Amino acid sequence: MTRVGLGYDIHRLVPGRKLVIGGETIPFNKGLIGHSDADVLVHAACDALLGAAGMGDIGDHFPDTDPQYLDIYSIDLLTTVYRRVKAHGFVLVNMDATVFAQAPRISPFKDRMAVRMAGSMSVNQRMINIKATTTEGLGVIGHGDGIAAMCVVLLQSKTPETGN
Repeated sequence: MTRVGLGYDIHRLVPGRKLVIGGETIPFNKGLIGHSDADVLVHAACDALLGAAGMGDIGDHFPDTDPQYLDIYSIDLLTTVYRRVKAHGFVLVNMDATVFAQAPRISPFKDRMAVRMAGSMSVNQRMINIKATTTEGLGVIGHGDGIAAMCVVLLQSKTPETGN
């Protein structure tokens, strides 16, 4: 059996925070605000994985009210999420993600993001595809107030489904 999941996340850009996307620290004069490191790409990937496995969302597993997740490196969350998804009987077939940012340019970091995310799940880098786009100056992203990411994953069951 195969299952698809979709994840989306958006965070506001603020001065005084480092910018982490896809596990990579990107040189920029602002960073994303959030309880964790606010890595929108990894958060979208976690939600897509959890959704495909029918396991809720990232907030169910790592609530922002829990102090143990304050400023946590989101790649560690992705590792835990994928371990749980595998324990639930699924493996990743592929992941396709898009980062929406007016600035900074994300394209130079896409390959390193894919390597880092694949490594955190112990899967082949070719299973992870990351794209980047702007919003042509439109909305909160286009005005430079935030960055968003969307991710879709395809999971396959490790065991045959009975249909029950």
